[in-house]
Amino acid sequence: MIELIEKTRDGVELTLPDVERLIRGIVNGEFPDYQLAAWLMAVYCKGLSDNEVFWLTNAVAKSGSEVTEPLGLVDKHSTGGVGDKTTLVVAPLVASLGIPLAKMSGRGLGHTGGTLDKLESIPGFQVALSREQIARQVQQIGLAVVAQTEELAPADKKMYALRDVTGTVDSIPLIAVSIMSKKLAGGASNLVLDVKVGNGAFMQSIERARDLAKMMVRIGAYHGRRVRALLTRMDQPLGYAVGNAIEINEARQCLQGGGPADLREEVIALATHMVSMGLDLSIEDAKGKVVNSLDQGMAWRKFEQWIEAQGGDVSAIQQDLLLAPYRKEWVASEDVTVGSLNTLAIGQVALELGAGRHQLQDSVDPGVGLTCFAKSGAILKKGDLIATVYARSEAQAQQAIQQLQQAIALDKREQEVMGSQDAVMEVIVSNGDLA
Repeated sequence: MIELIEKTRDGVELTLPDVERLIRGIVNGEFPDYQLAAWLMAVYCKGLSDNEVFWLTNAVAKSGSEVTEPLGLVDKHSTGGVGDKTTLVVAPLVASLGIPLAKMSGRGLGHTGGTLDKLESIPGFQVALSREQIARQVQQIGLAVVAQTEELAPADKKMYALRDVTGTVDSIPLIAVSIMSKKLAGGASNLVLDVKVGNGAFMQSIERARDLAKMMVRIGAYHGRRVRALLTRMDQPLGYAVGNAIEINEARQCLQGGGPADLREEVIALATHMVSMGLDLSIEDAKGKVVNSLDQGMAWRKFEQWIEAQGGDVSAIQQDLLLAPYRKEWVASEDVTVGSLNTLAIGQVALELGAGRHQLQDSVDPGVGLTCFAKSGAILKKGDLIATVYARSEAQAQQAIQQLQQAIALDKREQEVMGSQDAVMEVIVSNGDLA
């Protein structure tokens, strides 16, 4: 291990046997945490070559039990943001068009919400399914969204835990390996990546987001997977709702043909690329099918099927799920223009209300959360609703409103209003992909 640390520290490329030895030693516990931490810091400071990234991704993917027969044709991954509820809509939307999808999702940590936490706010919904149950459900209804199994890419779990406590999370090669190793192990041949950009995302600059996206597309191409990466805006919450049950409520609105315009736009973009890849269609033809499914209720009916299949109470989602009892509104006291939003701070407000977790073992309150109706550049009239908070106490609700007032900049002067910005900033594909 000392030799591997020294090689990476000095910028000397590891060989394929080096990489395989490294991952073998991580999984069997041969290499102590302090040595692995030293190697991770060397990677953070010096980076990795493309070959090292390709080999490392493959070795991590093979460190546990691999999916020999993919359960789904397409998959999706988001790098995480505030109000990012796209999987709740995209998964049934894609499945409604006859494209099987078996997706492993995660839990929220810090200011980013987790898909599993949101789904568990539906009474009875089960996220822990056996491989046999997943296969049977995908065969029956074409869709399952479940918790990642312990056997999937265990080397990544070990590496991520150490990255989290050694200041090496923010390394593009290590992020790419972590994401793509799990996707390779999952088996789907087509993957759409939603790479968030902005002050509510891990990638705050478009340059770093683009570098990450390009690296993940190259990893996919090297391993014979078709990958498309969409760079999407995260300089304000996606949609209005931030929380768990409250995001299920907003996802329902979107699935029924309504919901916030920015959420609908991003869902259509992601689903269009998944359908284009899954059915081998042009972007234009795929988009037509996606919009039709949303507007004709096909996606909503698939959502109901899915919730029922995983034990959820379908009658509960026919209306809004119950939210925490203390509701407090922030209303514009005069005519104002919305300036910038500190999206990270808005996510932190939801976190402090109990909608997220500081550590993985923390519990999550499904009923708390907020709606933020302020969008950058919007003109608000006196009396317009800016935000609503749902909390477990009057004091928590009041504090949350005060924090939101610090996170959202309002200007009393009339300003030139920004035009609406496209949710998707760029699409990155591998050579030969006709997206």
